[in-house]
Amino acid sequence: MTADDSGAAPRDMDTEDDAVSDVPVGDPPGAADEGDENTIAIRLEQLILGADRRYTPFQAARGAGVSMDLAARFWRAMGFADIGQVKALTEADVLALRRLAGLVEAGLLSEAMAIQVARSTGQTTARLADWQIDSFLEGLTEPQDSGLTRTEITYPLVELLLPELEEFLVYVWRRQLAAATGRVVRAQDDAEMVDRRLAVGFADLVGFTRLTRRLEEEELGELVEAFETTCSDLVAAHGGRLIKTLGDEVLFSADDAGVAAEIGLRLIETMTNDETMPELRVGIAFGTVTTRMGDVFGTTVNLASRLTSIAPKDTVLVDEAFAEELGRIGDAPVSEADAAAAEKAAEEGTGEAPPSYRFALQPMWQRPVRGLGVVEPWLLSRRS
Repeated sequence: MTADDSGAAPRDMDTEDDAVSDVPVGDPPGAADEGDENTIAIRLEQLILGADRRYTPFQAARGAGVSMDLAARFWRAMGFADIGQVKALTEADVLALRRLAGLVEAGLLSEAMAIQVARSTGQTTARLADWQIDSFLEGLTEPQDSGLTRTEITYPLVELLLPELEEFLVYVWRRQLAAATGRVVRAQDDAEMVDRRLAVGFADLVGFTRLTRRLEEEELGELVEAFETTCSDLVAAHGGRLIKTLGDEVLFSADDAGVAAEIGLRLIETMTNDETMPELRVGIAFGTVTTRMGDVFGTTVNLASRLTSIAPKDTVLVDEAFAEELGRIGDAPVSEADAAAAEKAAEEGTGEAPPSYRFALQPMWQRPVRGLGVVEPWLLSRRS
């Protein structure tokens, strides 16, 4: 629910103030007299929102049939700042507020859940919008030989891109929603829908802090973008899910331990073959994970993070539960002694084919890990 070009929303007010302002919300009084940029900003807002400013927050809340307090909570959850009682809202803001409140009234969502929906949607789309403006539009609006400024090019460019980007956004959201719904349906029981057993992994660039002091800002930005793009592509291609990126680190998950193992090793192999990339280390753990708003939490996630911090360069460390899960599904031998005995028996002509394993596991020294006690890491590799 967009309030204005600065991403603003209402302050709690018990009385209505019909003062009209044509100045972009957040600008100081008189800013509309400072030049054409404010006029273009208003025109861009009208183009993107598809409507003029008509309502104060109080009027919008009254039009939607909700209290000012609830309206303020919804707008703040979406990440919009307080704007007092300026006329900055549109019919779309009233409709969105009415829809959220309607879901609560119909009993489809609790009020707390509706606010959580608003917050998760606001956080996700805010990041997307910032990325599109900072990275995408910035490159396309560089002044060309026409002599037009970036400001003059932006309006017609947004006018052309807006409907295409909107349709693409809805398409990707529906695809992601279908995938997420499928994961829930495949859960074993209701409890597993929230607290699920997953493989969770971190991939971390080694020596990133030193790089920040040595590289120029543009070079550092290109390195981070290349790292995040490579990780995103590999995780998706092999059936995992990218939870989030943290600059020099990515967090991913997979329903299957074999999938997570393949992703971890592929990441190491890909980065090792790229001379422009620093060394990488990966830590993976398997266990119960709590999912909230697209993120994951719990001891399993903390353990994966700790394993990453102690992993040697260009290696994958996993926890004991992950090693046991690989053995259970037949992707790695439960013990190398048993695997060697089975291979020897097959060579001696017992008629049984030797077991085929994708991965090898080597136990490492047990060690104390802060906040988690003593753990036994395992070194994961491909089986030759």
